[in-house]
Amino acid sequence: MRFDVGLGFVLGVIGLYRLSELPPWWAVVLGLSASAVLAWVWPRTRWMLFLCLGFGWAWFHACPLLCAPFPEGLARAPLVVEGRVASIPGVEAHRTRFLLDVERTWDARGAELDLSGRVRISCYRDCPTLSAGERWRIDVRLKPRHGSLNPGGFDYERWLFEQGLVATGYPRGRDAFARLDTGPGGYWLTRLRQRLAEHLARVLDGSPQRGLIQALTLGERSALERETWETFSRTGTSHLVAISGLHVGLVAGGVFWLARRLWARSTRLTLLLAAPRAAAVFSLLAGFGYAALAGFAISTQRALIMLAVVLGALFWQRTLRPYQALMLALVGVLVWDPGAVLSYGFWLSFGAVAFLLLHLGQRLPGRDLWTRWGRAQWAVGLGLLPLLFLFFGQASLIAPLVNLVAVPLFSAPILPLVLIASLLSLVPVTGFAVPLRLVADGLGWCLNGLDWLAAQPWSAVHLPAQPLWAWGSALLGTVLLLAPRGLPGRWLGWILMLPLVAARPATPGWGEVWFSLLDVGQGQAAVVETQDGILVYDAGPAYPGGFDTGAMMVAPFLRSRGIERIDRLVVSHADRDHAGGAAGLLALVPADDILTGEPARLKLAGAQPCLAGETWVWSGVAFRLLHPKPAELAAGLKGNEASCVLEIRTADQAILLTGDVGARTEERLAEHLGADWRVTVLIAGHHGSATSTSARLLDAARPEWVLFSSGYANQFGFPARAVRERLAARGIPTLNTALDGAIRFRLGPNGWIEAPQGWRTHAGRLWTHRPARPP
Repeated sequence: MRFDVGLGFVLGVIGLYRLSELPPWWAVVLGLSASAVLAWVWPRTRWMLFLCLGFGWAWFHACPLLCAPFPEGLARAPLVVEGRVASIPGVEAHRTRFLLDVERTWDARGAELDLSGRVRISCYRDCPTLSAGERWRIDVRLKPRHGSLNPGGFDYERWLFEQGLVATGYPRGRDAFARLDTGPGGYWLTRLRQRLAEHLARVLDGSPQRGLIQALTLGERSALERETWETFSRTGTSHLVAISGLHVGLVAGGVFWLARRLWARSTRLTLLLAAPRAAAVFSLLAGFGYAALAGFAISTQRALIMLAVVLGALFWQRTLRPYQALMLALVGVLVWDPGAVLSYGFWLSFGAVAFLLLHLGQRLPGRDLWTRWGRAQWAVGLGLLPLLFLFFGQASLIAPLVNLVAVPLFSAPILPLVLIASLLSLVPVTGFAVPLRLVADGLGWCLNGLDWLAAQPWSAVHLPAQPLWAWGSALLGTVLLLAPRGLPGRWLGWILMLPLVAARPATPGWGEVWFSLLDVGQGQAAVVETQDGILVYDAGPAYPGGFDTGAMMVAPFLRSRGIERIDRLVVSHADRDHAGGAAGLLALVPADDILTGEPARLKLAGAQPCLAGETWVWSGVAFRLLHPKPAELAAGLKGNEASCVLEIRTADQAILLTGDVGARTEERLAEHLGADWRVTVLIAGHHGSATSTSARLLDAARPEWVLFSSGYANQFGFPARAVRERLAARGIPTLNTALDGAIRFRLGPNGWIEAPQGWRTHAGRLWTHRPARPP
């Protein structure tokens, strides 16, 4: 394959997924027709034809998920669906999650709807025992692909789109499930993998390494704890757990070596087929089998295609230049699944190979360990550094050294022992399960070592979000540093990488307030930035299943802004939707002071009560607590009415955060503050409940904007219709985190305001959900 033709196809696929909206079909056809004519008239422009082909191919695969999206009007509506379980159910302490391929759908009145596709169901109680392939009728509430959207945070909607899901939801009622068929249908492989996972769980009952063994053998990672993933991330060893090119390559390579040796021993067999060609066939079959065992996950699909390219060239005795083989594999992966470009693993796996070829491709293999292995780890570690910072905001500083030991250790004894011990455990004879338990104990010792390394503060480093030019400069710098030694100016690579480390996000000037109301679902969290101090108001919810918005949404936002410490954390009150994420946030980003309306109930070390009348000034920005009064707290004020009410003022502009206080407290505040008091932006109380954001407060404060922090299609119906009508009657514009994502704006010392803007609009892509606004 010509390099320019392959590159054109790849750029075409990438180009589609960089758009914010899917273009109409006729525009795609027009582009293809024009490029075909141009390529026929001028053959040198053939790459443009393949660029349009890549674009069109990606459009064809994206359209089923985007051209007919889940109807907005059915979000959280009662539905009945029939379909087959399409995944191994992930059973955790507080929930069971599984994929369902929906075949038929009915509404609450029994009318059949034209709605099908793959959905993700989360069951939190009264969950039946599910098997892959079983057919069920389930009473559910579904919603479109929707997730919280914040700067620096994980794009959940992108992940859902990458997985081919049309909706997510949960069952409704105790009798929501009705089993229709127990057979596996077309999901026999998934059923087999589930039975193997259950067998491993029985053999390793009580072993902390159960999830790790399941991940290595079956690619089933639902049992891995979040702390374990954090360990792998901080030590740069995540690739050892997720079945990918390394795993498939090790299995295929081992089978290739063994098959070639055994085949060459038979003269008759070598006359039929040369030993290397026969070994290529067995190696590909072994890789295919291991990929099947892992459920043909996206990462194994990529690895299998790359393996097929290399072994195919060997079988047909074709000489492939390294970069030609890489390009052929790249195109093969995108032909199979154009959406693979959305996977971070896609870029990391192909990037690792590209940097290895760049650094080692022109050198003769050395005999010493450093040349043969150390340089490889140096190339991968340095080359992927900019990508890791770009994708995850952090990278492991110790990854090259750790992998220098971990990869050979994993390649030679660990993975073969895990696979062999797992196979032995299937033998129904007493004692054959012992090797697997011993291997699990050995993995535990290795994991303890990684835990110790990950706990060191120097193991990984976080970087704030950087401008695009800084990433480009760093990438060019790594290419120069890994280029052949004869290339002049290689030392300039270090200079080109400096912006990635030295550049810092812009910060507020004197008297400026940069305010961000984060999208944390049905909860609240806000970040206030000034020149001299950082304040966080509430930390969002946390859930029994372990999801903590403080650690997973607020902390990543702060780190993307280069903030490593909070000057003052104000937790309005101790309800879970406001305070649940506080502990998780403080574990990652410590705070100097903590104020709350319910210090005894909050149970955070060092928390002090917020008292009306307390004030402080940071670089010309005045902060004032308006509620609760000391006497009210002494009288036992608690719950919503104990919320800290905070006013932030610069010049004649002000922001008011009221927590969850109700209309009666709002009226007392309005009466106390007088007729001249007004605010620029009001954060609606209690997420838009009808009991807050009263007419009296609106008439007294006369806000220019009202912002809601609520969950999409939440069960409470927030913001309430009555509140929306009050605001519409006064002509006050609104934004809602459920519809707009994180909301950001700035106030200046001279009375200027940068109008609030939603992150969903600013950073939206093809897959971004754009909910309809209620009337």
